[in-house]
Amino acid sequence: MKKVLTTPVFYEDIKDLRTGDIVYLTGYLTTGRDDVHHRVVHEGLTCPYDFKDMAIMHAGPIVKEGEKNVMVSIGPTSSIRMEADEAAFIERTGVRVIVGKGGMGPLTSEGCKKFGAIHCVFPGGCAVLSASHVEEIETVYWRELGMPEAVWVMRVNEFGPLIVSIDTEGNNMFVENKAYYAEQKEKCEAPIKELVALYMDVEQK
Repeated sequence: MKKVLTTPVFYEDIKDLRTGDIVYLTGYLTTGRDDVHHRVVHEGLTCPYDFKDMAIMHAGPIVKEGEKNVMVSIGPTSSIRMEADEAAFIERTGVRVIVGKGGMGPLTSEGCKKFGAIHCVFPGGCAVLSASHVEEIETVYWRELGMPEAVWVMRVNEFGPLIVSIDTEGNNMFVENKAYYAEQKEKCEAPIKELVALYMDVEQK
């Protein structure tokens, strides 16, 4: 059964989600990456858009601007770029769903656990396809930051698939997978190292 989150998203809506689950988003999705996080976290500015119980996407969209703005392409930005500021951003804004590319680290994991948020991964390379799920761009804030850094407020319909990478318990799929595969690597390398050592011993004799 397809899991669709509809904004506003509350803690009760996401508390049972776990890493690896796939969800879709309907309602409002707003862009915001490096400069937006810097303004909120380091400059102490209040964004004109209220992120409380809403969703933010780390993305630098391409928008055809005119009397009516049209989303051309919206691909995710590597979320790790926001790692240092994300927990503080969650605390200050009350944002509930974070969307981006790739994983985030322990600071964000702790922030999601403490403040009841999730981070989701949107597949890379699907920027034009994702734009087709944008029904309308309602407005834009902080346009002076430039098109990629501005806060674009979009109305979306079943935007996704979004893979939960950090859940409300602080479980982190990318960190856990990295540890798992490192362990598997060591197990695979062990017999090879033994054979190499045996060969070297024979050669020396």
